[in-house]
Parts: sequence; structure tokens; C-alpha cells
Amino acid sequence: MNRLTRYIFRQCLGATLFVTLGLTAASWLIQSLKLVDLVVNRGVGIGLFVELAILSLPQMLALTLPIGCFVGVLFSYNKMVSDSELVVMRACGLSQDRLAKPALILGGVGVAAMLAMSAYFLPASKNAFKDLEFQIHNQIASVLLQEGTFNVVSDTLTIYVRARDTAGRLEGLLIQDSRDKAKPITLTAEQGLIVQVDNTPRVLMINGTRQVWDPVKQTQDVLTFDRYSLDLNQFRDAPGARMLQAEERYIPDLFFPTDADNDPVLRAHLLVEGNNRLIGPLYCMTYVLVALAALLTGELNRRGQTKRVLVAFAIVAGLEAASISFSNLANRNPAVIPLMYLNALLPALVGLVLVLYGHRFARRRAPAVPAGGAAA
Repeated sequence: MNRLTRYIFRQCLGATLFVTLGLTAASWLIQSLKLVDLVVNRGVGIGLFVELAILSLPQMLALTLPIGCFVGVLFSYNKMVSDSELVVMRACGLSQDRLAKPALILGGVGVAAMLAMSAYFLPASKNAFKDLEFQIHNQIASVLLQEGTFNVVSDTLTIYVRARDTAGRLEGLLIQDSRDKAKPITLTAEQGLIVQVDNTPRVLMINGTRQVWDPVKQTQDVLTFDRYSLDLNQFRDAPGARMLQAEERYIPDLFFPTDADNDPVLRAHLLVEGNNRLIGPLYCMTYVLVALAALLTGELNRRGQTKRVLVAFAIVAGLEAASISFSNLANRNPAVIPLMYLNALLPALVGLVLVLYGHRFARRRAPAVPAGGAAA
């Protein structure tokens, strides 16, 4: 890599990192705001909140890196056009392929980074994120019971707390247990505590009543107690183990699922996700070639390339929309999968041809100047 190539590459790399980090930070902030509910309503500590937020970063990077490469190359080359740097470089004899080489190297780095994320970092981080989320949602002892609100712990258990002090003592408890639809149970207590017994969460109720309605006899059985313990572990709706989502699986597991994944809809979704993992990195190079084709073909205009820049943005927006549409269609009909590859590869091929040969075509099509110069 000579000095000129390094100069252009540094310009593109700096702009790409700036745009990618900016977009990632904005996306990460939005994702983090969604996680605030875990802190407010689930009593999750700040450390666990930060861990969840960090685990969501690879997913954000996978979305923003191709756009960052595109904007970085487009901005850098447009700036060099405005500053007449590309005009000077061409006057010095630099060919199209040498002008495009730094951006193509950047695109290759982006493809390699995206492949690493698709193959390992994305499924690993997503799996760790879902494991923590699963643990939080099913650890009932960590539920922060809100005062004056009916807290739905599960489909069969609702807890109302009138007040809660700083020590964790509950005042004015009302619990509705509807596991037995025929005989729902209503528990009331003056005071209560959430305690752990052998790693099992329980509600210890003090000075209360246990009321059972018998619809056959049309009677209400009332039992008064001094202390009553309710095991919350049995109210967990989720099973002890969960099925891995497509986003949590590594690429070989997506293309070669186990016999347990015998649902045709699930297998189709796994197949689409596996192809998306392979296609996603290609968009880094595709978007770089779209940017190069927009600014390195035709005659350079020092007053700006606004129209070409807008056309490049429109093409990338169209490719993004087509990618999402084809992925959704492929989940219903796997025959659409080839269109997903075509959407990524065809623009890259067209862009490469335009970058390497478009300038020659433009010069051939330019009108010939009459002998003796143009007429006054």
C-alpha cells in the first residue's frame, strides 16, 4: 500500500468509524431505554443492566457497519472531488482501479469484520443476552412488587401490595391464586415478606385469611391464619430450559438443524437466518461499490456531486428495503432465497463494472470538439 493509497484509506476509515460509532451509539441508546423496564419493574441491578446493554452491541454493529462503510466512502470521495484532489490524482496518471483501491480495501475489512460477527459474536452475544433475560423473567424473587398495583406474576397469580417499606416488608397483601379454575383461592394478610427457602422464593404472610370459593356448594370457605407460606416457584410459566432462537445459533446449526427442530416453519426460518448470515457481510462491499460508482464515473464537478450523492443514498435505501422484503418472503417461501443473493451481488457487480470501465464509456460518448475549436 503506497502513500497515496494509505492517505485515501485513512480518510475513508476515519469517516467510516465516526459514522458507524455514531449510528451504533444512537441505536444502543434506544435499546438501552427498552432495558430500563428491567431495572424499574424487575429490580435488576445496574451491573446486570450494563451487561445486557453491552451484549446488545454486536447486533447494533451488524446493522450499522455496512451503512458506515457506505457513508464513509461517499463522504471521503465527495470531499476529495470538492477539493479537486481527485482531479490532481487523475492528472498525475492514477487509474480508476488505483483510485478505488483504498475504498475496496475498506470494504474488504468490513466484510471480514461482519463475517466474524455473523459466525461467532452475534450468536454468542444473543445467546448470553437471552439467557440473562430468561433468568430475570423467571426469577420471581427479583420481581419488584409495585405499591398500589396489581402485579401479574403469572397467568395464575396476581399480587396486590398496599405499601412496602425500605426493609422490604409488605403491608396490606392481596393474592389471587387461580391455578384451580374451579376453586380459585384469595389470600389476604396484614403483613408479608418475600423470602428464600432452599433457593425457592416464597411469600410469608402474617395475620391473614385464606378464602376458597366452592361453585358447586355455592359457599365460601374461610381459614384464618397467623402465618402462611406460599411457594412462588410453582407459578413459573416458563420451562426449565428454553429453545434456542435462530439468532442464537451458529451458522452450521442453522443449515443442519437437529431432529428436534422438526417444525417446517422453524426449519424455514433457520434456513433464511443462515443465508442472511452469509449475505449480510457482502453488503459492506456492495455499498462501497455503489458509493464509488456514484462518484468515480463520468466527469467530476468541483461544484459538488449532490445529485449523484442523492442517487447513491436512494439506491442503498432501496437495497435495504428489498433485503428486508426478500427475507420476510423467504420465511414463507424458501424459493425466494436466490433473490436475497441477487439483491446483494448484482449491484456489486454493476458497481464494479462502472468503477473500472464507466469512465472510459463516458469519454467515448463525449461529443467531439470541431477542428479549430468551438464556434464563438
